[in-house]
Amino acid sequence: MNQTANTWRLLDTGIRRAAENIAMNRALLEARQQEIGPNTLRFLGFEPSALLGFHQSAVQELNLDYCEANGIAIQRRITGGGAIYFDTTQLGWELYLHKRDLGTADMTAISRRICEAVARGISTLGITAMFRPRNDIEVDGRKISGTGGAFDGDALMYQGTLLIEFDVEKMLRVLNIPAEKLSDKAIASARDRVTNLADLLGHIPAREDVINAISTALACEFEVQFEPGQLNAAEQRLYNDALSEIDHPDWVNMITHPAQDRPIFSTTRKFAGGMLQVNIAYDRNHHRIKQIWFSGDVFISPRRTLIDLEAALRDSHEDHLIKIVYDFFQQRTVDMLTLTPEDIVTVIKEALANAEVAA
Repeated sequence: MNQTANTWRLLDTGIRRAAENIAMNRALLEARQQEIGPNTLRFLGFEPSALLGFHQSAVQELNLDYCEANGIAIQRRITGGGAIYFDTTQLGWELYLHKRDLGTADMTAISRRICEAVARGISTLGITAMFRPRNDIEVDGRKISGTGGAFDGDALMYQGTLLIEFDVEKMLRVLNIPAEKLSDKAIASARDRVTNLADLLGHIPAREDVINAISTALACEFEVQFEPGQLNAAEQRLYNDALSEIDHPDWVNMITHPAQDRPIFSTTRKFAGGMLQVNIAYDRNHHRIKQIWFSGDVFISPRRTLIDLEAALRDSHEDHLIKIVYDFFQQRTVDMLTLTPEDIVTVIKEALANAEVAA
């Protein structure tokens, strides 16, 4: 398709394997960043899948035995955030836009604009949906769509998940939650915090009706029209390259639970910018960080930032911690939303303090 300023592409890629959907994320985002792909609204569905945030460990976050027994694929997203369960009872929606078409790079403002538009669209189906900051859409105080966005250079990928139907118990069992915490009461409590279109409407709405409601609302918000399209040749090449990497155990197991003969000291802190966990293999005799692993529910761009920071801190003396972290972030442009280098230093120091207490 030849896109004009007021015509954006509409993609409906149907239900796919998790690896294919994640590879499509990367291809569309990279294509928009390189300006070889147009502004795009994509609708998608997943075969049953447990999706890790980019910085998370499958061993730490997921009930791997349950996933295997129930045929649930495990994949790693290209964005941060927490682990989620996705299946055919949910409809995914995604926007791939250039920053100049948004008028701002402020993610708070972007989230509000997009979510309020999608909420208006969902409401035309016969419910009253509202945006709930920071990035949820709710009906009567219950979440019906979670969302999140990330920039790659000047390109934005903004994603949402709309609950058409939903099995809350399966979602909880996919996550690595102790069995004693999965009581009937806990499951009922989780169920009370979310809702879905089938329960609200009394029937399962047609997929085409939901897509039309959301796309119409977004078209009005951005004063554009959507034209159905397909991947162009350049995007298809990017997709093929991405799939060859993502559809592989090395991608899923990129971040693993630390396995060392040296004692591991850990801590987890929740900040305004997300939840960050650090595990440190620490040489107490020489006060050196032999190895360090970051994980958690955080949004950071470029995606490799924490992996590169791990390398910078490896085998460093604890007295040099602050300088290494601050120099690292001064030497590169990193978007961490509201997470700061000071937050990272804080969580590392807490893990080191745990090491001293254990001495």
